[in-house]
Parts: sequence; C-alpha cells; structure tokens
Amino acid sequence: MKKKENHPSSDSTCDSLQSNTLDSPTNESRRSFFKTASATVLAAPIVLTSSRSEAQAIDFPPSPPTTPWLTELPQAVEPLVQTDLFENPDRIPQGSANTSYEECGRNQHQRWAEFFGDFQLQPNQADTYELRVQAVQDHVFHPDYPDQLVWNYVGKDANGNPYHNPTIHARYGRPVLLRLYNELPANHNGFGTPEISLHLHNLHTPSESDGFPGDYFSKTKSGPTLSGPGEYKDQFYPNVYAGLDEFPKSASNPVGGDRREALGTLWYHDHCLDFTAANATRGMAGFYLIYDALDSGNENDPNPSALRLPSGAYDYPLAFQDKRFDASGIQVFDQLDPEGTLGDKITVNGKIEPVLRVARRKYRLRLLNAGPSRYYEFYLVNNANAAQTFTYIANDGNLLPQPILNQNKVRLGVAERADIVVDFSRYGLGTELYIVNRLQQTSTRGPGNVQAPGSRILKIIVDRNLPAGEVDNSRVPSNLRPIRRPTAAEIASAPVRSWVFARKNGLWTINDRLVNVNSAAAHVAAGSYEIWDISNPSNGWSHPVHIHFEEGIILQRFRNGTAVAIPTHERGRKDVYNLGPSERVRLFIRFRDFPGKYVMHCHNMIHEDHAMMVRFDIVD
Repeated sequence: MKKKENHPSSDSTCDSLQSNTLDSPTNESRRSFFKTASATVLAAPIVLTSSRSEAQAIDFPPSPPTTPWLTELPQAVEPLVQTDLFENPDRIPQGSANTSYEECGRNQHQRWAEFFGDFQLQPNQADTYELRVQAVQDHVFHPDYPDQLVWNYVGKDANGNPYHNPTIHARYGRPVLLRLYNELPANHNGFGTPEISLHLHNLHTPSESDGFPGDYFSKTKSGPTLSGPGEYKDQFYPNVYAGLDEFPKSASNPVGGDRREALGTLWYHDHCLDFTAANATRGMAGFYLIYDALDSGNENDPNPSALRLPSGAYDYPLAFQDKRFDASGIQVFDQLDPEGTLGDKITVNGKIEPVLRVARRKYRLRLLNAGPSRYYEFYLVNNANAAQTFTYIANDGNLLPQPILNQNKVRLGVAERADIVVDFSRYGLGTELYIVNRLQQTSTRGPGNVQAPGSRILKIIVDRNLPAGEVDNSRVPSNLRPIRRPTAAEIASAPVRSWVFARKNGLWTINDRLVNVNSAAAHVAAGSYEIWDISNPSNGWSHPVHIHFEEGIILQRFRNGTAVAIPTHERGRKDVYNLGPSERVRLFIRFRDFPGKYVMHCHNMIHEDHAMMVRFDIVD
C-alpha cells in the first residue's frame, strides 16, 4: 500500500487549473534575510540603488589571472564506499524520524514497509552511505590562489581518507539509505547559511527525501516544513523506475516501474530555501550515477542486451561551476543582489584550468553545469582551435533513444547534463585537446552570442596506450533507451496548467508570486498526467526551468509566439527546460508513485533564491 506523506504545513485548498494562483500570501517566514542583511554576510559593502535591488553589493572586479594547466585531475573517479549504519543500535535507519537520537523531524519514509518490511532496516536490504557536510579550510582552487574555505559533502574512500563531494554509484532495484550529517559551524560569517537540505536531482524520490527547500536543518534550526532540528537526516532513495504503481514488481519486472524511465547521470546539491546559490557555490555538489541491466556500467557485460558503453575509469563525470575571486584570490559571492554574482573563473571538479590525462580509447564524459548561473556552449578543440567531433548519447539524466553522431558542440543551462562519447584512439600520443566555452555571458540574466575561439576550461592530454592485454570493448549502439511518448488521446485529454516566469518588484516570480513553501500553488492527482505550459515573456533574460521528481516530454517550443523546431537533443525525456527570451514550452508530464510536496523553479540558482520557485503537491 502506498503511504501518504503527512504535511504539517500543507494548505488543503483545491486549486484551479485555469487560474493557478497561489493558495496563500507570500511566506512571511523567509528568515527575514532579505530585509535585515548584516555586514558579515558579504565580502563587499552594501549600497542602495533603485535600478536593480534595494540592497546590492558593489560589482566585483575581475578575478586575478591564473597560470593554466598546473593541476591534474585524477585519471579515474572512484565510487564512494559504503558506510556501516548498523554499528550504533540506537541509530539504525528506520521509517519514522529517529528524533529520540538526534535525527531531524522529517516525515515518515513512504512505502517503507513495502521495501523493507520491518520497522528498522535489516542488514543487506540496501546500500548504506554516510556524508558529513563540513567546512573545509584548505581547499585549493588553483596554485596561484591561497588555500581557502569551502563547504563539502565528505565521505571516506576505500582507504578511510576523506573523500570530498564523492561520486555515488547506485543500481536500479537496490535501494540506498544515505545518512547526511550537518557539521557546519553555527556561527558562520560570509556567504552561505549553515542549514542544509540535500536534493538528489532528479531521482524518482519520495518527497521527504527530495531535498525540499523548506526541509532545511541543523542541530539547532529546522525549516518550516520540518517538525524539528537534528544532527542528521536519513535520505531514502528507492532506486525504482518511475511508474511503480502502473508497472508493479513481478518476475519479469524485478525492479518495478517502467524501465523506459531509467535515469543515468544525476547529481546532488544543497537546496536550502533562499541560499541554494550561496551554499552550492560554497562547494556542496556531487554526482550520483545509477545503472541498470541496459546501461549496466560494464563495457564487458556478457548480457547481449547491455549497451556496453565506456565504463570504469573511462566513465568520467565533469562538473563545471562559475566562480568569482577577489584581489587576494578568495572566492566572493553576493547573496543579497537578485542578480547575484556572475563567475568569471570556471572550475572543473573544483579546480581552475586543470588537466585530464586520457588513454587512447573511448571515454564517456558526463558533463554537468553545476551553476550557479552561467550557461555554456562547449566545444572540444585541438591546439589550432579546430572543433572535434563526438557522439551525444544523453541529455539531463536520460539516455537518448538514439545517439546523435558527429556532434561538435553541447549547450548547457544550469543543472543540465550531457553525456558524450569521445574516441581518443583517433589521436596520437601527446595530442593536446581542450574543452572550451564559446558562449559569451556578461550578467546572470542569461547568455549572449557564441564567439570563437572561446575560453579554454579543461586541457585533455592523450598520454598513453591501453595496458598490455586490455582491449576497449566499449561501443555506442545505434539504439540506446526506448522512450514512452504520450499518445494522441493522452495529449488531447490532459489538463493544461500555465506558469509564467517573470520579474516583479525587483525579484523573480512565477505567476506574479514569490515562493511560499508552506502552501501549494497546484494540487495534482497521483497517477495523473498534465500538460504544463511554461513561458518567459521577457526578452531580457533566460530561465533554465527545473521540475522536481518527474521527467517530461517537450511537445512544442515557441519563440516570439512562433513555433520552432525542438532540437534533436531535447526530443527525449528531460527535467530542465531552457526558456530563452520570449520563449514558451509545452511539455507533457506524469505524476506517479510518491505523493507529497515538490517544487518547480528556475535553476539559475540566483533567480531561484530571489524567489522564482513554486510548490506543487501530488495528492492521493
């Protein structure tokens, strides 16, 4: 049986599909941050202005120059090792919040008994991990800059050493319990807030583990949608395909759900209300890669139906973040200004202008725009800046139905992902290649023109052959993952709900309202489907719109009121929908399996924090 989530702060008023107005006034408990900022919050003085915002920091000068290619990335990204969560008998994971032993006041884990049976988790029922959010004082973005403070998710590697922002490997059909400790200092000064809410973007996850922005916690504070603070919070990731109720578990479907709904490249980051941009750019972001029988993570898989994409050390995640540094090389960020701080230095897995050494063989590169606000158009180029080709296999977390061959660019809004396969066997030893960004951007409002040669962000050196006896058995088949498209009857019968992303009174709004995490702007029936019409009437900025929990299918795109072609890479399933100036998108989306509270927001994290986000509830 499905267990309905308890909503201590929910508004039960039914909404109208036609009006889509919020159920109550703007939340008055937004922690008074935007009204009473103190001098300790910023690294620059406050000035008053009427043109952009009431409280705004002076524009930061350019970051100091750096010498490129001094730092090397590891040649392989290892998965996080599991943590034994059974050592302390008082803190064994359980369905209800363990508030007696310092867990924060979350809601009951949905469908716990269906997955685990007993009140407490039993050994070997799930993969178990532990992450501790910590203030790390000695991070090196670049050797030309001083060691400095970052906030990271910290686990342990196979040798017991700290593993910062680790990559988690998961499998469909194998649940994960992730215990998240908040060890940030309560007396923190500078940008960011020491309360956290972890969002795993975009796993099909019950609401209480989705990282809802109002579910933030620390040892002494809790958000308006939690019932109390705590030292830690247990996150339950069922790792089932979406559509569990429609396609239940069976002998022929041991995972449960619709296997066409599988994801692959996911990422986790902080989602604390009002502080997502500040906390994420402080360094709180990592990858969560999930595999199944088709995308098995084994290029030597004997299963004839397995795709056998590049795997292991040759399956490499790359996270890109824009950052700004002061004259001394310390990161700065203005969390008061609704237009934020555009970074002019791009980190790759936390490093500025690093080097990645690769073998002469195929690689799966998983590209992530981890924000907070810059768009990218990436090219792979040689020393002469000539664009090289690659195969585009996945957009956002979703494998495409068929690979897109002979591509030479990838455009990513904030939170978008793209998996590409590059065959480095085409290049001789010593070949130097670069990932460059050719998309100009001068403000957080959105990107400008594409201009070559672009900025070199990552250097790739083809420096070795495969070891003796090792063969590259990876491949890119002509068909990847099939897709379930809505039928004509479903499209015709789907209710249409409209959302307008705009600017009002110096802040970012949806349907002319600011976010209110205590009240849902829409109530959607569990098991239903709808068409969501999202639009950006402005010609001055762009919005990468993210819908939590479910993937959607783009039906139509419009620019200036005229229908335009849907790009090939957007014809699969997506969870981020880019709205350029004067653009509109109609998408089909299903709502399944786990009722509760979720959000839609602009994933330009600065827009999200100021307060372009809306709550919607899935209800039985």
